[in-house]
Formats: sequence, C-alpha cells, structure tokens
Amino acid sequence: MNIVPVDATDPDGFEPYFATYAAASKAGAAGEFATVWQLEEVRVAMADPDERKLRKGWAGWVGGSVAATGWMEASTVDNTDIANVLVCSHPDHRGRGYATAMLEHVEGVARTWSRSRLLAEIDWPYAAGAAGEGATALAWARRHGFEVGLVDVQRRLALPVAEALLDRLAAEAAVHHEGYELLSFTGPVPEALAEAWVRLDSTLITEAPMGEIERGVESADVGALRAREAVVLAQGRQKLSTVALAPDGDLVALTDLAVTEHEPERAYQWGTLVRPDHREHRLGMAVKAANLRLLQQAQPQITTLVTYNADVNAPMVAINEQLGFRPVAYLGELQKKL
Repeated sequence: MNIVPVDATDPDGFEPYFATYAAASKAGAAGEFATVWQLEEVRVAMADPDERKLRKGWAGWVGGSVAATGWMEASTVDNTDIANVLVCSHPDHRGRGYATAMLEHVEGVARTWSRSRLLAEIDWPYAAGAAGEGATALAWARRHGFEVGLVDVQRRLALPVAEALLDRLAAEAAVHHEGYELLSFTGPVPEALAEAWVRLDSTLITEAPMGEIERGVESADVGALRAREAVVLAQGRQKLSTVALAPDGDLVALTDLAVTEHEPERAYQWGTLVRPDHREHRLGMAVKAANLRLLQQAQPQITTLVTYNADVNAPMVAINEQLGFRPVAYLGELQKKL
C-alpha cells in the first residue's frame, strides 16, 4: 500500500479518499445510524487555513483504488498533547492489514507533532450494549492499544415534536428560572454575545463528562469562534442557537445545533451547557426546548435530530428522553497513549 497525503484541492486524490471513508463509515457497526460527513464538509475542513488547527488526511493506494484512509486533527493552542484520529478501511479491502499500516503511519506523524495521546471514536449497535460485545472494530482498536475512556449513546428524535409538548416542558421549566431571559438566533453568534459565549463554550470540554480522558479548558477566543463559523458556512452548514441570560445579563447557558444543505432532512445537536453556578433552574430544558422550536419554525423539512450523550450524563439524558429522543447506537470515545 502506498500512503500519500491528500490534497483537498485535487479531485483525483481527494474524491477517492472521501469515497473510501464514506463507504467504510456506512458499512460500519452503526449501519443505518452512521453519521457520515459529506464530501464538501470534509473538503472544506481539510482546506481550512486557520493555523490554530492542524488537519491532515492520507490515502493508502493499492493498485488504482484507495484501500485505507487516515485523518488527524489537532490544536496548536489547546490540549497540545492530543491528536484526534480516524482510520478507515474500504469494505472490499478488509482483513489484509491496510488499516494497521495506516494507523502506524498516523501514529508516526502524531509523534512528529509531539503528541502523546491519540483520541478516536468507534460506534457499535445498541443491541451490543455499553460494553460493545462482539463489536469487531472495537476489538481491533483494543488490539492496537486503544482503551475505552467514555461511552456515549446516539439518540434520535423524530420531528416535528408536538407544539403542545414543547409548550408544557417550557412552562414546567419556566417557574424555576424567573428573571432569566432566553434568546434564540440563527447563524453566527451576535457580536454582543460573542465574548460571553466563548467564555462559557470553552468550558464545555471539561464540564461535560470525560470519563478516563483528561482534557484542559479551551481558549476563550472570539477569533477562533469566528474562524469556526466561517468553516461552518463554507461547509454548507447553518447553526441555530439559544442562550439563557441571568438577571444580571450574563450568558449562563447555551445550546446549538446544525443543519446542512447536504442532508436536508437531518439536523445535528452540538453542545448544550449550563454554567455550574446556575444549575438547578431547568435552564438545560429551557434552552433546548426553545432551540427545537426555532428549528421546527426555520427548517420545517427536517425530520430527524441526532444527538450524542455520555451514558453517565443522567441530567441531559433525562431532558432528551422528555423531548422524545430514542437510543439507536453506542459510540465509544477511545484513547491511546503513545
């Protein structure tokens, strides 16, 4: 297998790379519940010029086809000991050691970037349980030194949710947060909220359950926020967000989701966070219900909302179950120490 870097501007190299990644993802253990990035989403991310992010892809060619792919993303400013990786093997080329060879290549590059930990994600059917009994991809990862640090559950919500249910849940939550204000918006974070947004959003990576995977708080950088928003726009995605403002005007809760022109029937829940000193006010339910209402009004063609929750995150799981989300698959967050 000949491993070569992928140039997002070169269709002859990039499109076979993407096709193998997509085929491997769709043939994976999650089956119909696989969440596959679309071609333009990958292309734009790989070509992103923001120096705060390192994004590289590799294609493993065998003859005239790509047998395996590698992807690595890392930050140059936050958690600089970590590299996020993804290795895929085309279904027609499995069992021949190509994925192992690609992983070895990716690990070698991670070391040149002075990374000491690799993080990866692998999904498996819900019927296999939280332990992933019988999941072949998980077994492969474990053989290659990865350990499960946290188990997430993919949940899906059929839309539209009845307005009567949203009204009831919002009303039940409202009595617990009198004096707070909810604001919903589409697209980039308004300038007046940007500083407060990044201060809270930068803590999401540590406030959310991490299991055995250690991460530090990310930089609260409006410039980085605007760079991410530019990538989202170029990818054909659009964000919908709702925040809660405390009586003193401070932003203390947020939630955002994304729709994409490449999957007009589906939306993806991104982050939801309530500042610790403002919990117990039902703000999680408040912002999620308001944002769901915004989604249904702005994008009525959406029929499915996809989210992931750590299986130990009981408060968020309870909110999602009240909204009507149902579990469909597991996803393991894996770690390998180099």
